[in-house]
Amino acid sequence: MFILGAYGMPRRIADYTNYALFAPLQPLNQFMTISAYVLGAAQLILAGNIAWGLLRGRKAADNPWEANTLECAVSSPPPLENFHAIPTVYRGPYEYSSPEVREDWLPQHRYLDGARPPKETQRVRPAASPVAGD
Repeated sequence: MFILGAYGMPRRIADYTNYALFAPLQPLNQFMTISAYVLGAAQLILAGNIAWGLLRGRKAADNPWEANTLECAVSSPPPLENFHAIPTVYRGPYEYSSPEVREDWLPQHRYLDGARPPKETQRVRPAASPVAGD
């Protein structure tokens, strides 16, 4: 469309074939019209895919990408304040291919000794006050 405008094709003409000046631009104008219809059809496919996913799609599991960061440690759907208790971080966020585990990923909050971490490291987030200023 930019090329048509650069060649001097006005936007609002009912029948541009009446002007000999615009006759060489007809193939490009037809190409742009067909391209607009193809783009519209692609948007219908996108809308159908979104509707299918919302109505019949599978629900996402917790951490479906097997990522290491704390953002992916939140359950789906996330609770208010994201975590029930503040998680303890034991390593950096990019520990992929660690020799300490069989999987290819090692989350930041995973304790490796097989036992639960000591009680003093588990801090619970205080409940939010419904009154402002408290």
